[in-house]
Amino acid sequence: MFDHDAFAHDLAALLQGRGFVDLSEWRKVRVSGLDAASWLHDLLTADVAGLASAGACRSLLLTPTGRIRADVQVLRRDDDLVIVQAPDQPEHIGLALSPYVLSSDVSLEDATDSLALLAVPGAGASAVGLPGFAPSALGPGVDLLAASGKPAWRAEDALVKADLVEVSREAADAWRVINGIARMGADFDTDALPAEVGLGWTIDTTKGCFLGQESVAKIRNLGHPPRVLRHVRSEAPFVPGSPVFADGEQVGAVTSAAPLPDSCVGLASVRWSAGTTLLTDMDGRSMVDITTEG
Repeated sequence: MFDHDAFAHDLAALLQGRGFVDLSEWRKVRVSGLDAASWLHDLLTADVAGLASAGACRSLLLTPTGRIRADVQVLRRDDDLVIVQAPDQPEHIGLALSPYVLSSDVSLEDATDSLALLAVPGAGASAVGLPGFAPSALGPGVDLLAASGKPAWRAEDALVKADLVEVSREAADAWRVINGIARMGADFDTDALPAEVGLGWTIDTTKGCFLGQESVAKIRNLGHPPRVLRHVRSEAPFVPGSPVFADGEQVGAVTSAAPLPDSCVGLASVRWSAGTTLLTDMDGRSMVDITTEG
């Protein structure tokens, strides 16, 4: 049974910068070898080669047609890189990348069970007195990566001593929606283009190559994607799948929703033509675009 009081307590902790989330079940792939950084840089969309130690970045693995195969976070350590990926994504990033190793001096190791991952979203990052990776895989904040077992226990104990509380995945997902961060599975799938789900910023357009680069360039030259993701708020409740309208015509649907005491916040995928128009629900009630609110 869903505990509404516990959910409200956990979400409040995250919004106040007092929460952390255990993401240890996320997939983790260790990438090592002399060519590790340059090899990964040539495959993923972000500037992986430019990451400094303890740096992190969100990046995508694309298909030849520019569709999203995987959505990951890359963490740079002194001697290797670690790719972290939500476990509900359909394709394991390690298996997707392994055919490209060929003659490169690169080794891929599944470190899911040997490494623990603790995320400290938002302002809670300032309370962490341990070395971490920024930004977090959840968005603004930091991630702590430690060997499973006693090192992970010590990291968690340090967070608790810093007056942070462990929160539920449900609260963390609501925090994500409130902050307008799209997630693979909830807000888009493997048919999505980066630009239509607000992830164009994960693409380094200045580097020489990455998988799907030519298709991304062609889409960009066309002027706009077919759909866009909008961050909305309404006084009326809504849920994922709720239809969204503009000028009385359905133009899309809610993909994620987070109920708050006095409103509801969500992400909605709509046609490009409805990218800036006033959105309403099926009863004609306004859904205000948070990015332009106020």
